[in-house]
Amino acid sequence: MRIRIVDAFTDRPFAGNPAGVLLLDAFPDDSWLQNVALEVNHAETAFAHRLPEGGEADWALRWFTPATEVNMCGHATLATAHVLHSTGTHEGPVRFATRSGVLIATPREDGSITLDFPTAPLTPVEIPEGVAVALGAEPLTAFDTGRNVGDLLVELADEKAVHALRPDHMALGAYSERGIIATARADDHARGYDFVSRCFFPNVGIHEDPVTGSAHTALAPYWSERLGRPDLTGLQASPRSGRVRTELRGDRTLLSGRAVTVIEGELLA
Repeated sequence: MRIRIVDAFTDRPFAGNPAGVLLLDAFPDDSWLQNVALEVNHAETAFAHRLPEGGEADWALRWFTPATEVNMCGHATLATAHVLHSTGTHEGPVRFATRSGVLIATPREDGSITLDFPTAPLTPVEIPEGVAVALGAEPLTAFDTGRNVGDLLVELADEKAVHALRPDHMALGAYSERGIIATARADDHARGYDFVSRCFFPNVGIHEDPVTGSAHTALAPYWSERLGRPDLTGLQASPRSGRVRTELRGDRTLLSGRAVTVIEGELLA
């Protein structure tokens, strides 16, 4: 079977967030899926197979980190949609049946793909004791992001504080199901983005995720309320970096970006 590595939320190779993508006839044993994800060793590997016509979805889709299966992943969904469209396997919008319900990916004339995801519910919480030491910066606010995302979202004082983070990754695992989203308002909107973020997910085996679509389903409502606009652009300030365009539509959030296939090969196992 063919296996591809796709860089998502970028228009150039070796940037954005890499994901493995495999199109299957059906889902094999979970242990095989997990072993392939461990072998690929990127933040997520996506596995998809076609569904019978006439249903609510066109393809079934699952995502695995090197350590575990996850409930929702934006960049690997974008990567899968990119593979389906670039190979001619699927035309037009594609509906994925996932753990997070039916997610729709729509190709755009400019070459980007827009994902229709559920908006994360944000619940204010007390800033946990010790999180500032583990993160390496003092949060201003903290929010629980709900089941699908499973992170603690914290706002920092400014963009420089986000860039400067050098966290104790293992210590961060005590504060949420998946990890921590650290964010701040952009220092200069003329640079083409409205907010910055970095994402640390020790509980699913990822010290720092390069660009996280699922996190932006929480970042979009957070910053749309504060900035007074439904359409925003987020910069995820990881070493690889990437940008995510967001549009808040009530209980749904649209995430848009591009993707590039960088490796295609044959899986022999």
